[in-house]
Amino acid sequence: MKPLDRILAAVRARPRHIILPEGGDPRVAEAAARMTAEGLARITLMDGPAVAGVTALAPAEAPDLPELAEHWHRMRAARGMTADRALAEMRDPIRQAAMRVRLGQADGTVAGAVATTADTVRAALQIIGRAPGAGIVSSFFLMLSCGPAAPIRGGMIFADCGLVVEPDAEGLASIALSAADSCRRLLAEEPRVAMLSFSTAGSADHPSLLKIREALALVRAAAPGLEIDGEMQLDAALDDAIRARKAPGSRLSGRPNVFVFPDLASGNIGYKIAQRLGGLTAIGPILQGLAKPANDLSRGCSVEDIIAAAAITQLQAEP
Repeated sequence: MKPLDRILAAVRARPRHIILPEGGDPRVAEAAARMTAEGLARITLMDGPAVAGVTALAPAEAPDLPELAEHWHRMRAARGMTADRALAEMRDPIRQAAMRVRLGQADGTVAGAVATTADTVRAALQIIGRAPGAGIVSSFFLMLSCGPAAPIRGGMIFADCGLVVEPDAEGLASIALSAADSCRRLLAEEPRVAMLSFSTAGSADHPSLLKIREALALVRAAAPGLEIDGEMQLDAALDDAIRARKAPGSRLSGRPNVFVFPDLASGNIGYKIAQRLGGLTAIGPILQGLAKPANDLSRGCSVEDIIAAAAITQLQAEP
């Protein structure tokens, strides 16, 4: 079964409650209708049209708006938040959706078809916050290589390609650990993680390699059972024969399904090369490291992109 088909089958078996705060966008409304009709989620649509089976909510007129605002006021009072400002900000659909997820009223939220990434990610970070034990909040793309002529078939995790610009060693280790967990949840596979670079097993010497080596040591100390290796060039990661020559002592037992890039520039370029030249399907960016799921869409997203993001968000909500 293709990775996305497996994800959709999993959420169809146990649909969860997702808030879509941008119901005024026709793509979001159509995605809500399709997910409901196909049994893929229980949807609350904010500020959208009436859709059969979908819960409609006008956030500025919500009966519990004062209670939500009070929660927000208490959370930010030490930083100068006033009660009036908290009430005004909780009228915002993106923030209100995040607060409802924080309070357990929904399992996750998906936005960004209209709002900027800055707005959606800021709401998630400020209101939902980091998961216990997560060093940083980062992102990944689920890359799907399923075409009939694809040299490699299946799903892969590329991280971080959308959020953390220049992670230090601790940040890179956190990204790797979160990406490994994302692999287990979404691909239902044990992760095999490659820490990518321009060097393989010490073939080059440069100060930028030190953080990758330090991150690898941190990951191995935190998760000794995780199959991870680096630093490693992409060809050595993908090809067993090349890896055997360049890194004969590698701990990887086979082709990686998680690729961790050293910085945002290489990650963003890498996923777009794979998508545009390699023909892979890219789903994301998906946030990881949050206490509860919230995800960001591209403003150029399709209905199918919204459905895929909502399905992934549901799997992230699994305990």
